[in-house]
Amino acid sequence: MARQPRKSHDRQSGRGTPQARSRSVEVAAALVFRARKLLIAQRRSNAHLGGLWEFPGGKREAHETFEECLRRELREELGIEIGPAEPFEAITHRYPGKTVHLEFFWCLWKEHEPQALGCQAFAWIGREQLDHFPFPAADAKLLRKLKRSAKLWR
Repeated sequence: MARQPRKSHDRQSGRGTPQARSRSVEVAAALVFRARKLLIAQRRSNAHLGGLWEFPGGKREAHETFEECLRRELREELGIEIGPAEPFEAITHRYPGKTVHLEFFWCLWKEHEPQALGCQAFAWIGREQLDHFPFPAADAKLLRKLKRSAKLWR
């Protein structure tokens, strides 16, 4: 009888690993700038990672593109409209029981003052203030990039 090859572990997809049984979530998130300030939102205390700060956005519905999701989430969460959204960074992060794929877009605020509609709070912050707000682990790479590059804060 021929010996069956061992299943390889695909770290990217999680196939053949315990993570393969975890659920996967696709998220669109915005780096919304206005007057050299970045808009961040605080997650509601009863949500996953509650109380942490994040870049506004949310889960992509099956029928949506990431950009459509982004615009819908910004309206629902903060009541704002943005100008053109430029793809900026894609990050996949594994939490226990959940893998999150984040698509970040760089954009400028266009209209309507933000309101805390679907979040606990929001803030416009400068680059030097990024360290004053606790963010989820999934945002660590992006935060380093934002701190290093002054030209992103145009």
